[in-house]
Amino acid sequence: MQMDAGLDTGPILLQQPMAIAADDDAQSVHDRLASLGATLIVAALERLARGALPAVPQASEGATYATKITRDDAVIDWSLPATSVERAVRAFRPWPGASTGLGDVALKIWRARVAPGRGEPGTVLQADAEGLRIACGEAAVDVLELQRPGGRRLQTREFLRGFDLRPGERLGATR
Repeated sequence: MQMDAGLDTGPILLQQPMAIAADDDAQSVHDRLASLGATLIVAALERLARGALPAVPQASEGATYATKITRDDAVIDWSLPATSVERAVRAFRPWPGASTGLGDVALKIWRARVAPGRGEPGTVLQADAEGLRIACGEAAVDVLELQRPGGRRLQTREFLRGFDLRPGERLGATR
């Protein structure tokens, strides 16, 4: 894009859409965009040198300012639908990592998938050798990988061997 007086408001010289897959996270999208950007900058410079790269003004409708992501943004809101919770887990991986708490214990949720289930948002529906299921505002999520402070990322089954979590307990912000 060309520079102008605004922030990221100049005309576009070259763009290419990129699909986001259902299992993509912030890191995989970043890596693919970096590769695509490198390819496109070379193509743009070649076309610009030939005078074959018209500048197209950006549409101002729908444009918004994206603030810097903070750790507070990554705190899971269990009242959201399970699809939104699962997407947030992917969006905040690898940084800052989606977080929640159980009492005074902060937990990072690294992988989750949408699952059937009903209950008060944040309530543990299942915590056993078969998995960890948490109720959301609509449906539930199965937590597949999580981490305690100072610990390493663990698959749920391994995590539950050393952390007592029972159905009926409520996850939410740490106290």
